[in-house]
Amino acid sequence: MRRSPWATLVVLALAQFIVVLDVTIVNVALPNIQSDLDFTPDGLQWVISAYTLLFGGFLLLGGRAADLLGPRRLFIGGLLLFGVTSLVAGLAPNAESLIAARAVQGLGGALLSPAALALLTVTFPPGRDRNIAMGVWGGLAGLGGTLGVVAGGLLVDALDWRWVFLVNVPLVVALVAITPFFVRDVRHAAPGRRSFDLAGAVLSTAGLLAVVYGVVRAEHSGWGSAEVLGFLIGGMALLVAFVLVERRSADPLVPMRLFRSRSLTTSGVALGLNGAAFLSMFFLTAIYLQQVRGDSALEAGLHFLPMGGAAILAAVVAGQLVTRVGTRPVQLGGAVLSVAGLLLLTMVGADDAYATGLLPGLLLFGAGIIAVSVPAQIAAVSEVANHEAGAASGLVSAVYQIGGALGLAVVTTLSLTHVTDQLTAGVGQQAALVDGFHRGILVAAAFAVVNIAVALSTPQLTPDAEQLAEAAATA
Repeated sequence: MRRSPWATLVVLALAQFIVVLDVTIVNVALPNIQSDLDFTPDGLQWVISAYTLLFGGFLLLGGRAADLLGPRRLFIGGLLLFGVTSLVAGLAPNAESLIAARAVQGLGGALLSPAALALLTVTFPPGRDRNIAMGVWGGLAGLGGTLGVVAGGLLVDALDWRWVFLVNVPLVVALVAITPFFVRDVRHAAPGRRSFDLAGAVLSTAGLLAVVYGVVRAEHSGWGSAEVLGFLIGGMALLVAFVLVERRSADPLVPMRLFRSRSLTTSGVALGLNGAAFLSMFFLTAIYLQQVRGDSALEAGLHFLPMGGAAILAAVVAGQLVTRVGTRPVQLGGAVLSVAGLLLLTMVGADDAYATGLLPGLLLFGAGIIAVSVPAQIAAVSEVANHEAGAASGLVSAVYQIGGALGLAVVTTLSLTHVTDQLTAGVGQQAALVDGFHRGILVAAAFAVVNIAVALSTPQLTPDAEQLAEAAATA
């Protein structure tokens, strides 16, 4: 059966749309989840972090599994796990069960996402069509973020917060049903090689969990406490062990030769910083809108809507611009826009009008964050052979999720610490929350500033270079 590559793109992008949707749709439901399941303020972030950490920690295993088992098989399996855990999360009776369901849901996303990106990579050869496809991919991801906050607001206000998870179930069922008809099965692994570096996956995920938990506990116990230092040092030791295991493994999650690609390495750093800035901004702004400005969940979602529109437009434009001027100028422009948008948000007060206060910063940030992501994704896979597309896709996706989880932990901790200090000093609650919001957004802006330096140091990928990369991959 001959399948149109553009029909394949639609199916894959819709799956990525659901993954992104599930991050943003939860943000506007956080206050309701907190009150219903008795979450503590520092524990609430684990509704987001449990998902992103398991997602990021097992993306490497997902990428490797896609290369060995075939990306379409893993894509369908990841979708099924994602749908089942969405149902469990929607029925969760307490905070612990919700966090556990979110963690396993992240594992489903870790199987699904690199398989989808690997399928996209082998469906579209390097050049104009792949750039357009990446632009559409990024655009639908932006649309998922946009519709997520609006849909989340509608579901929370009209029904209940549980429906932000239950809504995934029919979407997943539909995608599983149509995938065999529109996505061809591609396998590149050598016959007989079916081993997985499970030890590497466990070490990397456990190490990241320990580091993030240590950062989260710093607000409560102090950065110099034995508890915090123990988790941070233990987590770093596990990550070092992960690197040693990878170097000696016959079938590593991440083949070390991938790091010889400067394009992949710098793109991974850029995407990690992007994830840190994006998840931090979304988390803080959702709380700010509802707890400081008094927005309902739906009103908060609608206030994010223009940012998503800017992201969708920027994704399409970025894909076209990369073909004309190369990756570096587009990525640099996106990083500058991200910084500008976040700095504008640090100036917003409790009573400022939305149109003149929040909106300009949200528009610039929405356009900038996608304008970094699209060229970085294109550059990351430009020098990778098809048989390692899953591993490379898993690596860059993992770095984005891990950067988001770590960035969110740092930003939330610093923001909450500042709010606590302000309240102790006698500052009113609303003023303290605004100051905490400003502090957190300023830290997110620091991540985006570093991305400017990364963009300046990243290799320039031009249309001619893409053609050379295609010839090398074919050879």
